[in-house]
Amino acid sequence: MRAPLGRWGPRRDRPPGRVRPWHRLGLRMRLTILYGGLFFLAGSLLLWSTYLLTARALSQQFSIGFTKIVTGKPLVTVTQTPSDDLVFQQVKGDVRQRAATVLEDMLRSSAVIMVLLGVLAVVLGYLVADRALRPLDRVTETARRLSESTLHERIALDGPPDEVKRLADTFDAMLDRLHRVFEGQRRFIANASHELRTPLAINRTVLEVSLEEPAASEDLKALARALLGTNARYERLIEGLLLLAQSEQELGVRKTVDVAQVARIVLEQLDLAGRRRPLTLHTDLRPALALGDPLLMERCLFNLVENAAKYNVRDGQVWVRVRPEAGHAVVEVDNTGQTVPPYEVEDLFEPFRRLQGDRLRSARGSGLGLSIVRAICDAHAGTVTAEARPEGGLSVTVRLPEAPP
Repeated sequence: MRAPLGRWGPRRDRPPGRVRPWHRLGLRMRLTILYGGLFFLAGSLLLWSTYLLTARALSQQFSIGFTKIVTGKPLVTVTQTPSDDLVFQQVKGDVRQRAATVLEDMLRSSAVIMVLLGVLAVVLGYLVADRALRPLDRVTETARRLSESTLHERIALDGPPDEVKRLADTFDAMLDRLHRVFEGQRRFIANASHELRTPLAINRTVLEVSLEEPAASEDLKALARALLGTNARYERLIEGLLLLAQSEQELGVRKTVDVAQVARIVLEQLDLAGRRRPLTLHTDLRPALALGDPLLMERCLFNLVENAAKYNVRDGQVWVRVRPEAGHAVVEVDNTGQTVPPYEVEDLFEPFRRLQGDRLRSARGSGLGLSIVRAICDAHAGTVTAEARPEGGLSVTVRLPEAPP
């Protein structure tokens, strides 16, 4: 199998998550280092070129020849001096020594000046890179700040039509499309909520009136009760689907909520001890504050406790615990029940997924309870995990970010 081709030849795929040290630096620092490196490279080439040219010029200027003064005779120019002339050799050596000293001083001074200018170039390169990347920082801050509830904001970058301006305009156009999509989704959910619930409510009213009709036969009443149960199941299914769609959206309400108080309200609504098939309830509710939508939190805990009661055994038990832990509000709901295979636990959080033995008994639920729990946790930036208990049943743990003081 041939390796995939990159721009300049075969591409070697790096392991995921492995980042080169050079890429760990920010773009601003990389540009600064690049500017500084190019300046030092150009300065070094210029310094050595100047040194060589100066050395060559000095060598040419002092090799023209020397004049010898002879007493009582005019100046005579000679092109070659006898080797045995001691004065000539001394003058020649002194000239060469002075030329070498001049070159050394020039090289030393030029190196010091190049280092100082290099430091200045690095500082100026950082400032230039910072100014050039400032529009990108604005794009990044806007993208980080945006959410479903703030899609109306735009970058609206002013400036020349360069690459950064085109990037900001493209991002604004993408936000326009996302805003239209989310608005259409909100309208669809609102319309579907009305259009789907209204016929079912009418059917329920007609069936309840038929049950109260004195002239109705027993067969007709039995049929009406069966249809009423089916109608109630579809109402729960539609309500679960709409709630799942709403839970996957951005939170519109954020308040500081005591999760323990929400758990008490949920337990009062369900009343596990007063059911036709009573269950033993164990509670350990400690104050734990979380930030989010109180109604969605209540629905999350309601689904957890309702599932723990629904998929339980006769004379079963349910444990509900709430506590603060490491910056989170933790909710644990355990229950007895049938043995759950570990490989099926994660599938229970998918919509319409049930255990192998419950897939044909859909009347017990719509298969959306834990899916709604996960959607609500995701909307609150929390997590939900589940484990199969060895003696049967599930242990579900919800972690919600703790509210700031």
